[in-house]
Amino acid sequence: MTTKEKDLKYIMHTYGRYDVALKSAKGVTAYDENGKKYIDVSSGIGVNSLGYCNDGWVEAVSKQAGTIQHMSNYFYCSQASDLAEKLCTLTGLSKVCFGNSGAEANECAIKIARKYSFDKYGEGRNEIVTLNNSFHGRTVTTLAATGQDIFHNYFFPFTEGFKYADADDMDALKAVVSDKTCAVMLELIQGEGGVNILDPEYVKELVKYCNDNDILVIVDEVQTGVGRTGKLFAHQNYGILPDLMTVAKGLGGGLPIGVCMCGEKLKIYDHNHKTDFTNGLFRKQGYVVGRVEIGSNVWIGSDVLILPNVRIGNNTVIAAGAIITKNIPDNVTYIQKRNSVEVQNG
Repeated sequence: MTTKEKDLKYIMHTYGRYDVALKSAKGVTAYDENGKKYIDVSSGIGVNSLGYCNDGWVEAVSKQAGTIQHMSNYFYCSQASDLAEKLCTLTGLSKVCFGNSGAEANECAIKIARKYSFDKYGEGRNEIVTLNNSFHGRTVTTLAATGQDIFHNYFFPFTEGFKYADADDMDALKAVVSDKTCAVMLELIQGEGGVNILDPEYVKELVKYCNDNDILVIVDEVQTGVGRTGKLFAHQNYGILPDLMTVAKGLGGGLPIGVCMCGEKLKIYDHNHKTDFTNGLFRKQGYVVGRVEIGSNVWIGSDVLILPNVRIGNNTVIAAGAIITKNIPDNVTYIQKRNSVEVQNG
């Protein structure tokens, strides 16, 4: 049987596929089983933040495979603590919980928000407001958090406790906030909902309103994190610091990882979110943050530059945060924009 025939026979088809069977890849170039060459500008839906099979990434993961492949949560892990320190230093947030996926990271953030409110205000203050056209994952709870009716089907009963409001509309947000609201959860650029960029003034007003009312702000950076908007994380373009932030996808560069980070006032909370793989060594040896050098807003690895939607002159070179070029000349500078970065001669 061909690869496609085996796939059709044995694999649950939760995704529609292109009629291509990839066999190998390097950088932005992928090859199918017949040797046909493809340029991949999708970044593995935001996962391959260093491209395919980056040399440093491969070396780090291979070395870890021959050292120790897994460590349970009963032991201290230098790789985990090093990555946690790096993330906290780069973001200004205070604590990290590791997991396996973006959905799991979002579940963790939801649990922390509800635990914080329960401890401080008692039972009943547990509702979370999300935005229409949002997407926060495919577990039963994160589907409920997703503000799209198309996802609210089949898997009844969904987790309760979510309200929805239109983006960029503070009146709509305030209309669904009540004394039961513990958090607002949002993507600063909605991905699944249509690449909708939230207005900076709306975001700043939302954060102030939440801070004034002790409503936690959760920023879902599963798609936007790790350099895909020109800065390390999208919220840094908005000049805000969320109470909770979730990251996945590009942070592992090809290995599964999920991260929930919290700010200072939440760092003491034991939110009882556990998984066997929080000490997963492979993904922490391959993590992107520890394997690239960070300039002002530009990520530069040993020979790569990662930026989203980059233009040189009038020609679009690459999109979605994939690798642009090798041997970057010294006279290249950049101009930060909300939805693109233009590279010019400096």
